[in-house]
Parts: sequence; structure tokens; C-alpha cells
Amino acid sequence: MPDIPEQGQPGQPGPYGDPHGWGPHGWGPPGWGPHGWAPPPPPPKPGVIPLAPLGADHVLGGAFATMRRYAKPLFGTAAAAYGLLTVVMTGALLAAYAATREDSRAMYEPGATFSWEHGRPLLMAFGAVWALVLLASLAVNSFIQAACAATLHEAVLGRPTTFRAIWRRAWSRTPTVAAVTVPLAVILLLPVAAFALLLVAFFVTLLTDSAAPFGLIFLLCLLVLPLAAWLYVLFAFAPAAAVLESAGPLTALRRSAHLVRGAWWRTFGISLLAGIIVLIVSLAFRLPLQFAAPEPPAVHPDSDTSEVLFSQLRSQFGLYALLGMIGTLLTQLLATVFLPLVTALLYIDRRIRGEGLARTLAEASRP
Repeated sequence: MPDIPEQGQPGQPGPYGDPHGWGPHGWGPPGWGPHGWAPPPPPPKPGVIPLAPLGADHVLGGAFATMRRYAKPLFGTAAAAYGLLTVVMTGALLAAYAATREDSRAMYEPGATFSWEHGRPLLMAFGAVWALVLLASLAVNSFIQAACAATLHEAVLGRPTTFRAIWRRAWSRTPTVAAVTVPLAVILLLPVAAFALLLVAFFVTLLTDSAAPFGLIFLLCLLVLPLAAWLYVLFAFAPAAAVLESAGPLTALRRSAHLVRGAWWRTFGISLLAGIIVLIVSLAFRLPLQFAAPEPPAVHPDSDTSEVLFSQLRSQFGLYALLGMIGTLLTQLLATVFLPLVTALLYIDRRIRGEGLARTLAEASRP
């Protein structure tokens, strides 16, 4: 991307000797004016953030401002991608059911017992559906991350953009973003796998009266959790680098590690704060729905089982289900868009601080 140079292309020395384009006290020199000592002028702000080292308020505020000013291309792209994913999932499930309809009937008819003759086609068909949905989800999430970075590029420069332009730019970088997303997903699965092993060790301890497996797995969890957090933050900037620098997968991972060096705790803290904001918004939607949920019908000893089941299902649908679906969709869109924007802004902040990107962006934003 021409407006954000790649590694090895830092900003030119500024007019006051600083290689980042800064004076000794800020953007430009302080000095004596007609009314006495004049403070340094504020940094330029052509878009959603000032072109200066960013504080946590600038990062979070810039993410919210981007979502507000570029809502159509940003949320339109995310909604279209999730709509396409829903179509793929539905089509795959219907195709799997159509291909194994006879086996399903043979397995679930009254008095039927499990047999590999009918179970194998079901496992193969729905295993293929699971693999397809997994790959499609990876592609969709990578596409949305690329769209967020592409939109933020225009938002920082204060330039308008369109749904088509963002779609085209994001689509061209989706394979690379997917390639760097896979190791990030593996890193996130490490603590999940360790926790699953911890549960297995707990049940083994209960059955065998031996605490050795549980103790070893617990120590493993204590090691895996901080290691996974450190690795994830270390490579968190890779999707942004893949889009904004048009970097390859390995180059993007190396760039992320280079930029995070010396700012791990700051990156972790602001990212954690963004996650807490998403959690609070999610709870603000879900808690009122939980309190407003209709009570299930009372069950009596002489009640018919099918009637009770139908009444319980009916009590969970209607307006309550519709509001719950809308709330889940909105919070999912917020998390999917807000968190990548925060990460991309942290990436830009690191380049402003270490590579003089502010001056380059200021020159690129001029008409």
C-alpha cells in the first residue's frame, strides 16, 4: 500500500532534527509568540486519530470513530461475509442430510441399533461438513480482519471509501491474512487443550485416587497460559502488517514481533481493555434478556411428555428469541470489527513511535 511504507522505509528527518518529524516538545517547535511563550501546535488530524503517538484513549476513540464514520463499508462488508458463511453452512448441512437420509432413518427408527454400515456414511458426511465450515469460517474471519485494516487505512487519512473498494482490497489480502491467522488460532487452542487435559486428569484422579496426573497437568496449564498469551500478543500485528504493508505471511509475523518488542505489556493491556469493553456491551444486551425470559410451563406428573416439550419450546421462541438473535448478531459484529480495529491502531501507533510514520501519513493525507 503506497501510503504506508513497508519496513525499511521510515519517515524522513523532520524540520527540527528529529527523525520522526517531531520537535523537542511535540509536533513542531515551541517558541516565543506575540503573547509570550507559545506551546507547540497540535499534531495534524486528517482522520480519526491525531498523527502522533497514541494513548489508550486515542486508540479506543479511533476505533469507535471509524465504526461510526465508515459504518456502511465496514459493517456492510462484515454482514455480507457472515451472510455468505451462513449460506455455505446451510447448503453443506442440507447436502449432507440429503446424501445420508436413508442412513439417518435406519439409525433412528424405533428399535434400531448402531451399526457401522449406516454410521460410517453419517460420520464421513458431517465430518466433511465440519471441515468445510471450519475452512469457510477461517476465510470469512480473515476477510473481515483484512476489511477492518483496509477501512482503517482510509479512516486515518480522512479519505472516503466505498463498499466495493474495501471488498476488493480485503479480498486480495485474505489468503495472506488467513495464513497468519492459522498460527494465532493454534496459539489460542493451546490453553483450551491444556484445560481439557486438566478436566480429564481430574476425572482420572477421582477414579484412581491418584493426584499425580492432575498435579502434572495443572503445572502444565500454569506454563501454557502465559506462554500462549505472550505468543499471541507477539504476533497480534501480523494481520495488519499483511494488509497495510502488503507483506507475506512470514514477513508479517516477523514485523509483528519486531513492532511488539518493548511494548508487550502496553499492547496486552489495551487489547485486554478492548476485550472487556466488548464483554460489557455483550452483557448489556444479554442480561436484560435473561431477566425477561419467559418462565417455562409447570410440569405435572400426569402431563404428556410431547405437550410439555412443545410448551417449553414455544415459551423460548417468539419475540424473546428474535431479540436474542438480534442482540447476539450485534455483539458478534461489534467484537469482530472493534477488536481488529484496536489491534490495527496499536500497530500504527508502534510505527509512528518507531518508524516516523506520522510524517508519511501527514504527507499522504494532503489533497
